[in-house]
Amino acid sequence: MSDLLDADLTTLQGEHTTLGRLLDGRAALVVNVASRCGLTPQYTQLEQLQEELGGRGFTVLGFPCNQFGGQEPGTAEQIAEFCSATYGVTFPLSSKIEVNGPGRDAIYARLTETADAEGHDGDIRWNFEKFVLAPDGRVVARFAPQTTPDAPEVREAIQSVLPA
Repeated sequence: MSDLLDADLTTLQGEHTTLGRLLDGRAALVVNVASRCGLTPQYTQLEQLQEELGGRGFTVLGFPCNQFGGQEPGTAEQIAEFCSATYGVTFPLSSKIEVNGPGRDAIYARLTETADAEGHDGDIRWNFEKFVLAPDGRVVARFAPQTTPDAPEVREAIQSVLPA
């Protein structure tokens, strides 16, 4: 699945890299995020996962997106300040991207090929949809936006791909 790891990515700080270089052999929980969504408090559980599992070859990776109700209208600086000040976010965030439609980011073009447990694949349904990636770039699970980051099924999927 190196094609996913080879996908270009720009961090919220403007650094150009690839998904593989950013992950650097770690498993990941990839989430499209927004600052003004009813699900925004999920940042708390995302940061808890980062703190708990970050030392075990894992990272959360957030992709800010403004495609759902205009709920991520801020600049990169505003997004960074909100995430840091409100939720103490330490995990990496990308620059704002599109996850659906003709401008869909290449990373999300690959991620959305994977179906969740209910069989939903294709377009992202709302903010905070989640994907678990193995260190080799395999997409091993997809979870609906309402599934909390600390739900047993999410934790189980993450645990299954943590490096030994």
